[in-house]
Amino acid sequence: MSTHAAPHDAVEVILAKRDGHELSDSQIDWVVDAYTRGEVADEQMSSLAMAILLNGMQRREIARWTAAMIASGERMDFASLSRPTADKHSTGGVGDKITLPLAPLVAACGVAVPQLSGRGLGHTGGTLDKLESIPGWRAALSNAEMMEQLESVGAVICAAGDGLAPADKKLYALRDVTGTVEAIPLIASSIMSKKIAEGTGALVLDVKVGTGAFMKDLDRARELAEVMVALGTDAGVRTTALLTDMSTPLGLTAGNAIEVEESIEVLAGGGPADVVELTLALAREMLAGAGRDDVDPADRLADGSAMDAWKAMVRAQDGDPDAVLPVARESHVVTAPTSGVLTRLDAMAVGLAAWRLGAGRARKEDPVQAGAGVRWHARPGDEVSEGQPLLTLLTDTPERFDRALASLEGGWDIGSEAPAVTPLVIDRVG
Repeated sequence: MSTHAAPHDAVEVILAKRDGHELSDSQIDWVVDAYTRGEVADEQMSSLAMAILLNGMQRREIARWTAAMIASGERMDFASLSRPTADKHSTGGVGDKITLPLAPLVAACGVAVPQLSGRGLGHTGGTLDKLESIPGWRAALSNAEMMEQLESVGAVICAAGDGLAPADKKLYALRDVTGTVEAIPLIASSIMSKKIAEGTGALVLDVKVGTGAFMKDLDRARELAEVMVALGTDAGVRTTALLTDMSTPLGLTAGNAIEVEESIEVLAGGGPADVVELTLALAREMLAGAGRDDVDPADRLADGSAMDAWKAMVRAQDGDPDAVLPVARESHVVTAPTSGVLTRLDAMAVGLAAWRLGAGRARKEDPVQAGAGVRWHARPGDEVSEGQPLLTLLTDTPERFDRALASLEGGWDIGSEAPAVTPLVIDRVG
């Protein structure tokens, strides 16, 4: 404990927010710093987080909170690179492998992509978990290695170092176990403190909406997008957001190795139409933000240069881009009980099934299975006939099938007519 008198104390800050007051700049600066240093206890911060969840924060408070989290650690600077930088953040969904084809695609268009990613928790998969299914690939890079790779290859997907926004690392773990993850001020400041500290010049946010997303309704998703775009813009980062549909899972796979495989198909000029559409939409936003909208990313998928960038990126992190990916030892096929049109495939149900099969983790320290996950053989709007494979469940541990099947119960419908088509990109903010 320090001997000098602190300007505030935790109880005073908690009571102010509990009673619906705005926190002052100095209260925010103090509490974030004191929590990072261990002077404010976890139970005090969890109480404050709950008060923020229940009573909200004004834009000024959120901006100050974000700035205090950035100030808790180091800031990266990409000014020395020979090309502009752009990054993307997704709020997380099912089958959301978009970062994998997107980073090398944007790099192939002449913009460097410093993608600091995380691991999966719960039903949304982590980008690093997917990439770690590639033999030899490593997630941990030093800042020097990262800079070198951005200059030579143009794209890096790696784990965020401990130096960026350490306040967020601590607070994120606490929110996860205290039921305060959903607070918009805390989500926005968590995402944006890391992205602003990372030093990217342009940022595109992919804010998911629907059953498989964090934000189930459009109004809350739009509010989150607007808060984050304002935070980024005020910090001098060219920030835009796309609101995208996550009621149906993306592509045809949810897992680790199987999502890498699907990403490689996209880079080879094929892959599921929705994955290609979203990859190109986000690439165009990133390129516009970086001042390179003279390049059409679709050309780079077609001419093979995005695939070249992918292979270079994987090799630079000691991975073998030509290695055979792990395959699950056991599989179980779910067939269509009747003929008709698949009218619904629920993203949350598929995400939970993939998680229960071993593709995700319940606690940060849990291992994941590289080969586990779910493949679906039809998408909403497709005709199916009785007895045809609808889903294939994959795992190394067959005792997991029962729980995975339970999570798929009621997760899809077969009807007589095609459902109304929901656009994948619902709206743009910024």
